[in-house]
Amino acid sequence: MLDIEVIEDPAAAEASLDPIRTRILQELAEPASATQLAAKVGLPRQKVNYHLKALERHGLVELVEERRKGNVTERVLRATAASYLISPVALASVAPDPRRFADRFSAFWLLALASRTVQEMGKLISGAAAANKKLASFAIDGEINFRTAAERAAFAEELGVAVTQLVDKYHDGGAAAQASGARKHRLVVVLHPALKTPSTEVTAEKDQSND
Repeated sequence: MLDIEVIEDPAAAEASLDPIRTRILQELAEPASATQLAAKVGLPRQKVNYHLKALERHGLVELVEERRKGNVTERVLRATAASYLISPVALASVAPDPRRFADRFSAFWLLALASRTVQEMGKLISGAAAANKKLASFAIDGEINFRTAAERAAFAEELGVAVTQLVDKYHDGGAAAQASGARKHRLVVVLHPALKTPSTEVTAEKDQSND
């Protein structure tokens, strides 16, 4: 079972978004039969079997074993992944194109880059899994509180300069590097406001009421 599977097929994406099938995928984090699932999700076994066949047809569940019980063969299945993410490839005709928003201060460009990252990482993860190899990747996630918009702008400027210097230091685009098998890597750095949580919103409301 994969930790995360990126769904690229539109039909598979549609199948996974059905609320009942989403619940079934959640329950199939552990192997189970249609009879066991029926008791958990509160549906007739025949109805569960219908959904299982659709999920299996789109490669979202897999057969673990078959158990013989009298004249009946019970199939035990599990989800192919612990979590699923729908790739923009599934909506290729309307997926955002980073080339349309080539502005480093554009929120739409950031979103398009994130969309492309999901798409590319999905293909890379699948390829690495098929080749039984570890995928080389690196990420940093953190939060920063800026006192003013000017500080935020200054940080962004310094970060841009620092990243550019590192790229200039390590990037080798020469013919010799390519001939020796140098592998191109994608670098994306983003900065955006953190989403407000209910607790921070309540605190903000209290602060305003005390003013």
